[in-house]
Amino acid sequence: MSKEAPRLIFYDQIASNKRRSFFLIFIIFLIFLALGYVISLLSDPGLFFIIMILAIIISISYILLSYYNSHKIALASVNAKKASREEYRQYYHSVEGLTLASGLPLPELYTMKSDQINAFASGRDPQHAVICVTTGALEKLDKQELEGVLAHELSHIANYDIRFMTLVAVMVGMIAIISEIFLRSLWFSHRGNSGGDRDSKAGAVIMIIGILLAILAPIVVQLVQLSISRKMEFTADATAVKFTRSPTGLKNALKKIKNDKPIKVSGAINPLFMNDPTKSDLQKKQSDFFSTHPSIDKRIEILERM
Repeated sequence: MSKEAPRLIFYDQIASNKRRSFFLIFIIFLIFLALGYVISLLSDPGLFFIIMILAIIISISYILLSYYNSHKIALASVNAKKASREEYRQYYHSVEGLTLASGLPLPELYTMKSDQINAFASGRDPQHAVICVTTGALEKLDKQELEGVLAHELSHIANYDIRFMTLVAVMVGMIAIISEIFLRSLWFSHRGNSGGDRDSKAGAVIMIIGILLAILAPIVVQLVQLSISRKMEFTADATAVKFTRSPTGLKNALKKIKNDKPIKVSGAINPLFMNDPTKSDLQKKQSDFFSTHPSIDKRIEILERM
């Protein structure tokens, strides 16, 4: 007789996922420091300073523009429409009940036309948040299941996940830009510094390490970014249980989502959705390491233990 898995407490699950996410951010920071240190050994200090300043300015400017307009970009990309209170009373009633339970302000509510069961939340903070659900979710889910899905999206708002992922995106963007500038500048640096330490064995080893790090660092941090995204989905599931005081609604909604067919949406907003709309659950299982979302079976398994 198999031993029953221990029950999970949603508070412990939330805390554990947050610790792991912060640890993964720390790894990105260490890679950033290592890349900067190696480049500083290989480059003129003045050139290195310019590279760092350019990377910071370009990365932060781009991310801040997206950050302050994230909800507008996401809604426009799926042609979302403002939800009418008269037409979608249950939608409004469910969100209003959950915001009262969680202490959050009422976000703006939108719908997107799709047979797929899905939803996403966006906005830089709870005061500037939006929730968008598919018409398929409103038609196919019962009251308890819809509340589970909406609680999941409110969890992203409550946990400031958009802000958190913006910080991660800034760091990942800086590493990608620094690596690109460094690799492109190697030829010019080599011409300007032909001789000396670079011709020594130690200099050659450092050069090889620098090139490998510049090539691999953006790939590694992107994988770490995907891992953080998956951890946030687990955290949002656990927080949704905290808001609704039951895992049943979200668990049953996920079971229905398993049967949905993939749809095409902009790749930039895939991580925002409750479930990756472009992949079937089988595809996510086969490439979980490269996915923004964990497999539905894994999420259901954890919810069943709560």
